Amino acid sequence: MVLAIATTISAQRPAATPTPVPAARPTPVPAAPAPANTTVALPTSKMAVIYTDLFLDQKTGIAKFNSVVTKLNGEFQKLKDEINGMQTRAQTLEGEITKLREAPAGTPIDQRSLQTKMDQLEQLKKDTQRKGEDAQAAYNRRRQELFMPLQDEIAKALEAFAKARGINVIIDAAQVPLLYAADSTDITRAFIAEFNSKNPVTAATTTTPPE
Repeated sequence: MVLAIATTISAQRPAATPTPVPAARPTPVPAAPAPANTTVALPTSKMAVIYTDLFLDQKTGIAKFNSVVTKLNGEFQKLKDEINGMQTRAQTLEGEITKLREAPAGTPIDQRSLQTKMDQLEQLKKDTQRKGEDAQAAYNRRRQELFMPLQDEIAKALEAFAKARGINVIIDAAQVPLLYAADSTDITRAFIAEFNSKNPVTAATTTTPPE
């Protein structure tokens, strides 16, 4: 009897609950280090615009430029007059030849004289062209000789002008097309005024050397 009760009680007990196994956890990934501060300080800049073609303005430009141009033209004035005289003689010959050719029918014409004038005109044109080309080449060489030192002087003065005002970049608007530039960036007049005041024209600049 006791055995039966014990068996009954044992049968009525609930089955033992298995101990839960914890799930596997993923291995944590280490956090990426914070990026280093890579900010670079941008350089500060001040830009200006200049119109170098205004340097040659006879009234408001750089006085030394006008002085050099006057000097250069004076040196070649005699040669220019000679070429102009040759061109005038050629025009006169052309007029005489045209007049003889268009003379009314029956007008006595010295064909030998006409041919002589035509030969003279042809030679005169060749001489004028040759003399003009030689003169232009000589003019360009002399112009280079006179202008190079002045251009170097102006370049140095412009650099000093810019540094004194904290200007980092100067754009020559006479050479580089600009879409827009405020008037406040134009330093042309200010530079010309300063250069003229510091570099007045002297007698040595305008004196033409003897031939």
